[in-house]
Amino acid sequence: MEFWQLRELRATHPAWRLLAADHAPLILSFLAQVFVRQNRRSMGQAELASKLDDYLFRLREAEGQELFPKSGKAYLEDWARPDTAYLRKYYPRAGDEAEFDLSPAAEKAVDWIGKLEQRQFVGTESRLQNLLEQLQQLIQLTETDPQVRIQELRQQQAALEQQIAELERQPVLSVDATQVKERFFQVEDCARQLVGDFRQVEQNFRDLDARVREKITLSDQRKGELLAEIFGDQDAIADSDQGKSFRAFWALIMSPQRQQQMADWLQTIFALDPVRELEPDDFLRRLHHRLLEAGEKAQRTSASLAEQLRRYLDDQAWKENKRILQLIGQIERHAVNCKQNPPNDPDFGQLDDTRAAIDLPMSRGLFRPDRIAPVTLQSADEGDGDFASDALYDQEYVDISRLQANIRQSLQQRNQVSLSELCEQFPLQQGLAELLAYMNLASQQDNALIDDAHNIRIRWQTEDNRWKQATLPTILFSR
Repeated sequence: MEFWQLRELRATHPAWRLLAADHAPLILSFLAQVFVRQNRRSMGQAELASKLDDYLFRLREAEGQELFPKSGKAYLEDWARPDTAYLRKYYPRAGDEAEFDLSPAAEKAVDWIGKLEQRQFVGTESRLQNLLEQLQQLIQLTETDPQVRIQELRQQQAALEQQIAELERQPVLSVDATQVKERFFQVEDCARQLVGDFRQVEQNFRDLDARVREKITLSDQRKGELLAEIFGDQDAIADSDQGKSFRAFWALIMSPQRQQQMADWLQTIFALDPVRELEPDDFLRRLHHRLLEAGEKAQRTSASLAEQLRRYLDDQAWKENKRILQLIGQIERHAVNCKQNPPNDPDFGQLDDTRAAIDLPMSRGLFRPDRIAPVTLQSADEGDGDFASDALYDQEYVDISRLQANIRQSLQQRNQVSLSELCEQFPLQQGLAELLAYMNLASQQDNALIDDAHNIRIRWQTEDNRWKQATLPTILFSR
């Protein structure tokens, strides 16, 4: 870090400006309480202003009425200005009320202030152990000689066999409470940092989207050249290290087995006596839900780039069609003006052919004589069909309320259920029609997730004892 670099950061970086602000204790405490501790990704202006007014009321009662003279709404507008950028103010697609989200810089400031608080102890042993394990994994990952890898795996196998032998000789184990607390703090820090990193991922996607919008507005390139450059930027962000890591994370967190495994592990950890002594908050208990919420919001942010490209194409097509209509209107007005006084020269105007005249010899068809269809004068008689028409009126009706009741009943015992688990608990009665009704409900509900990248197979038995199956995307219903 150089002197000039730090001076530039002090003048431009929002996190540094926040730490140096006069009302930094108010801003940091309120943002940490509303966004970080509750893991709120965004909040409407009315709700956030109401919470800030209540917070200011309590502070004024304790510190004096003249401490913070402005209203909560006025403070929110100040914190969302471009020169402060502690909050991000935007308008969602659905609704006309502004929403606020915590900026990545403000979250870094909140996290840094939180680390200044004195902990019970600093876990140096667990940090060193984690460092050694990471170094070992990095060396194994970069090793290209198979013999060296085989030798390392055999050493690990021998170490595991030695541990098994020691457990067989001495089955009673003792738990070191200090090591448990150290590793719990380390897991909690890693989880908080992971959830907080998603705001930076969203900001990177928004920066890319802003650059694309500016390029569309200011560019004078042809539409094909501009789109090729824009799609190149989109492929570059998708193929970058951050894009690949995010796709791998999303595929991992969307796995129902991984979610259940994480929930079981957390339940086991919170049942340990050393962890209960720490009296931890509820952050880690709902970690998989917090990761799903953060990842889903990042997915929606990245999808806005494709939506912007589609709107650009629609606008460009509308502008081109409008220009064509204007030219046609000008031609029609000239024709009306020349109606009473037409030009004497018959070749007064020329119109270029709109397409090339291509005549390929090999594309000519063989000669075929015309077929003359015989025409007879005969009246048509009305007849009666000798068949049953019940099939035209025998239509199946899927009771949507019954399917919704199945989903609610299944979610009473768990926080999330997949469509495959739902079909196992409530077997399909109407086959494919009922399965399509479940998919329609998932597309209409906000608390349902559809993962197009992973497919599942669902089987059901028909009335004639035949088995059928369908392949469809992974669908998760949650509370």
